[in-house]
Amino acid sequence: MLETAARLLELLSLLQLERDWTSSELAARLDVSTRTVRADIGKLRSLGYPVDARPGVTGGYRLAAGTAMPPLLLDDDEAVAVAVGLGVVATQRLGVEETSLTALAKLEQVLPARLRRRVEAVREATSVVPGAQPPLDLSVLGAVAAAIRGQERLRFGYTKPGSTEGARHIEPQRLVSWGSLWYLLAWDLDRGGWRVFRVDRMVSPAPTGARFQPRVIPHDDVVEYVIGRVSKAAWTYRARVLVHAPAAEVAAKIPVPVDIEVVDESACYIAVGSHDPDRLALSLTQLDVDIEVIDADALAVAFDRLATRFRRAASSASTT
Repeated sequence: MLETAARLLELLSLLQLERDWTSSELAARLDVSTRTVRADIGKLRSLGYPVDARPGVTGGYRLAAGTAMPPLLLDDDEAVAVAVGLGVVATQRLGVEETSLTALAKLEQVLPARLRRRVEAVREATSVVPGAQPPLDLSVLGAVAAAIRGQERLRFGYTKPGSTEGARHIEPQRLVSWGSLWYLLAWDLDRGGWRVFRVDRMVSPAPTGARFQPRVIPHDDVVEYVIGRVSKAAWTYRARVLVHAPAAEVAAKIPVPVDIEVVDESACYIAVGSHDPDRLALSLTQLDVDIEVIDADALAVAFDRLATRFRRAASSASTT
């Protein structure tokens, strides 16, 4: 039985090469008869591998695309390339970051130690161009993604700016990528409530072995829920602004969730905030519509500074 299983794996590895194999070629490579090759092909098909057979002198066997994804065999170089590639994709803003991390966690779970060292060597030898996305600690991200997939509780240290490291015990639910940062939505077992953690502030996440049942997240849109909590919690300056544009148009132009109050078909109030009133003023100009500051002296002063700067820039351009 063991000999048959090993032969099937070797046959599958050959079929994954992009070429056609005749029965005679496969028989020679596997050191069996062509009858055994045909029987082994039948076994692979019964396991869900779509093996096509073309008759004739130029025909042969080839692994085709099927309706489901069968397990693949990767050699050492291919496994390292896939692991490194998934890590790179996880750092991009392509919309598949969390999926890439989940796949990476599955792959690294079965990578032999020698290949894991090769993957780490490639990562350590790679530099990030200044101004590009900051490097991610893929070991931390991978551990979190694996815990989410396995529905396993985590313990880790967590450091907030200006504070010492504290221990956390959580049930990880979802990872959310926003800008250059990753956030983890989790149920905090010690505090009995939902919390959002910056992944780059997590230290040595370790699975506890204890499983959990996923909880109902208190919002239909997980991304909107996380971004809303993160952005509003970080606001130092808050403002209420009248925007002379339809509410739907304003919501489509603002990249983060904000509270919008409809005035009529052509105007609405929005509640916004930032850690910097000048940055907030500049971002509101991107709406490209008329606005009025209703409640926020710091924002009004920031708009005045911005207007002065724009006038000075326009004046210098006209004189030159």
